[in-house]
Amino acid sequence: MSVRLLVGTAKGGFWLTSRDRREWEVIGPFFKGWKVTAGIRLSDGRFMTAVASDIYGPAVYAIREDGDGAQGDGTAARRGTTPPPDQWEQLVDGPAYPDGGDRRLRQVWTLKENRGVLYAGVQDAGLFASADGGRTWAPVSGLNDHETRGGWMPGAGGLCCHALLFSDDDPNRIWCGISAVGVFRTDDGGDTWVPKNRGVSVVLEDKEHKEIGTCVHGLAQDPADPNRIYRQDHSGMYRSADGGDHWERNENGLPSAFGFPVVIDPGGRALFAVPQESDEHRVPAGGALRVFRSADRGDSWRSASAGLPSANAWGTVLRGAMCVDDLDPGGVYVGTTAGTVHASADLGESWINLPVHFPRILHMSAWSE
Repeated sequence: MSVRLLVGTAKGGFWLTSRDRREWEVIGPFFKGWKVTAGIRLSDGRFMTAVASDIYGPAVYAIREDGDGAQGDGTAARRGTTPPPDQWEQLVDGPAYPDGGDRRLRQVWTLKENRGVLYAGVQDAGLFASADGGRTWAPVSGLNDHETRGGWMPGAGGLCCHALLFSDDDPNRIWCGISAVGVFRTDDGGDTWVPKNRGVSVVLEDKEHKEIGTCVHGLAQDPADPNRIYRQDHSGMYRSADGGDHWERNENGLPSAFGFPVVIDPGGRALFAVPQESDEHRVPAGGALRVFRSADRGDSWRSASAGLPSANAWGTVLRGAMCVDDLDPGGVYVGTTAGTVHASADLGESWINLPVHFPRILHMSAWSE
C-alpha cells in the first residue's frame, strides 16, 4: 500500500507520496506563503486543511481527491490520485467567534472527526463543532465558557486548544488538551467539561482554580483501551489508565522529560516521543535528533534513532509535526522547525532523511491507500 503525507509549514503545504515508504514524490507548495496548521481526511473522502495568516487571519479549505471541491456529494473519492493544489475551496462559514468580543480566532490547531461530527480546536482556545461536514459551525459553549476560563493563561505558543481524543466505548466522552491550561473531559457529549489534571505538576498556578494551570503539549490514546492515555506535558511525560482521573509519570529511559509530541502506533501500540534538551533551550540534546520508543505502555523508553542526524541537528519537533500511519509494520514520520522530514517504515528501527528542506514544519498527517 502507498502512503500520503500532508506536510503543513509556515509558508505553505506539501504532499509527499510513496508506494514503498522509501522513495517519495513531493508536490507543492499549495497555499503558498500561508501557515498550514492542521489537516484531516474525512469519512466522505474529502481532505480538509486549515491555514492562517498574520494579516488575513485563519481559514478552512476542503477538496476531494478527484478535485471536485469542498462540498462534494458525500461519495467516497477516487483513490490513488493527489488533489490538485489549485482546486481547494474555502469553507465560507468556518469556525468564528462573535465580532466585538474579547476572543479572536487566530488559528485552527486541530481538525478531528468523530461519528460524523467534525471538531476544530482553535486559538484563542476554544472548540467548535460541525454536523454537516464543515458547512456550518457551532461553538462548544460548555468548554469555551467554562467556569475556569478567567484563569486560562497562554503558553509560549499561545492559548491554544490543540488536542482531541474520543472514546470508541462511549460516544459522549471526549478529551481536550489546552495549553497552558490542561486536559478537560466531557462525559455528556460536550455540555459540561471537567478538568482532569490530578497528578500533573502545575506550571502556571491560578489562585482560584487549582485544577488548571498545567500545560499539556500532546496526547496519545491506546487504540485498544480509550481510557489509557499518554500525555507529553510541559512538566514531563505522564500516563493515565482511568481516562485522566489520575496521572502518573512514566519517564524511565527518557534523557529529558521535556518535549512536545507523543504518538502511538495503532497496530502494535508502540509509543514515540522526541525529548528536547530542556524547557529553557528547546533543541535536541547535543544536536542529535533522537526519537524514543516505548514498547511496554510507557514503563520504559529507549532510543529508536538509527539513521537520524546524530550531529548538528538543531531543529525542534513541534507538537503537531509527528505522526504515524496504520500499516504493518507501522510508519513514523517527523518534521522539524529546520524544515527536514524523517521517515521510518519499521516502527523506528531505521530512518531515512528525505531530500527536502521545507519552511518551518508545523503539522504532519499520514494516510495509507
